[in-house]
Amino acid sequence: MIKTHKLSTFPIKHDATGPDFPEIKRPSAKEVESVKGYQRMDTHFMSKGVRCAAWLYLPDHEKNPPVVIMAHGLGGERKFRLDAYAERFVQRKMACFVFDYRGFGDSEGEPRQNINPYRHLEDWDAAIAHVRNLEAVDTGRIALWGTSFSAGHVIVMAARNKDIRAIVGQVPFVDGVSSSMNYSLFYSLRAFFHGMMDLAFCTFSLGKIRHRVKYATEPGTFGVLNTPDALSGVKKLLPKDISWEQADFKCPASIFITLPTYRPIRYAKKVRCPALIIYSESDSLIPASAVRKAISKMPNGKGLPLPLHVGHFDPYVGKEFESVSAVQADFFESCFGMISDDSD
Repeated sequence: MIKTHKLSTFPIKHDATGPDFPEIKRPSAKEVESVKGYQRMDTHFMSKGVRCAAWLYLPDHEKNPPVVIMAHGLGGERKFRLDAYAERFVQRKMACFVFDYRGFGDSEGEPRQNINPYRHLEDWDAAIAHVRNLEAVDTGRIALWGTSFSAGHVIVMAARNKDIRAIVGQVPFVDGVSSSMNYSLFYSLRAFFHGMMDLAFCTFSLGKIRHRVKYATEPGTFGVLNTPDALSGVKKLLPKDISWEQADFKCPASIFITLPTYRPIRYAKKVRCPALIIYSESDSLIPASAVRKAISKMPNGKGLPLPLHVGHFDPYVGKEFESVSAVQADFFESCFGMISDDSD
């Protein structure tokens, strides 16, 4: 039986402590964007010798707030609506650390737009280690937030890091095998061909040449995502200053080889912290049955099914965004042991 979400049932561990790392000072005023109620700082960290860009959100007048570490899903960048979630959380007195993977967005690194889950996990490792070094946050209260592909990443990271206080996974990718079975045999054969072509290009050029495929396309055309709601859904995430047609998002085709091997569900039983998993029964990309199975394996996992009309890309915008972000903020408050201003 799948456990449904009920905030009052989540245990809160008050004895979690962060490691003793040297202090890092706050950046100068020139590096800070001030907004009413909070500040957003442009910062960075190093992952495998490569500079990764990040935002650090800090609520005003809060000493050592708890912190939520966040990154995007398959092919996404932090400016693709992650700032909207971070703003909701920081307004509830939580710090947020929002980063781009190597090769994405404002981060350095080659190849660009390389969707590789194992490479992403290395960046998550580096981001968590960096946040544990921050003077401005409570390193004993760290939570992780992921969406789609990165929701699988936070499951893996929580299994590996026992001091993580809580995780939120939104429309989560949990099993490469079950997700691959969503596609036709013809699509899978084409994907395998493109993936092997990219590996060949990469091998013989020593990584300098990659075979790329479109990230999102219309149904009937080939791309990493080509379900009926994929292209329109991805476009909804883009900031106003980015045109899909001009950006021409493409990624190395090796994702088709690595994707089926990536199975966060295998780590689910090792996730001991409270986990809120928000999923869609109508998800065109991720089988709900696989998500429910992953939730059932988590000792403190709770599932929140979205209304049937809500698909994979709907929680990022509109009233669905307002609803899920509020639930997520409530959950983090509970797990962090915070008292909401609304309860005064």
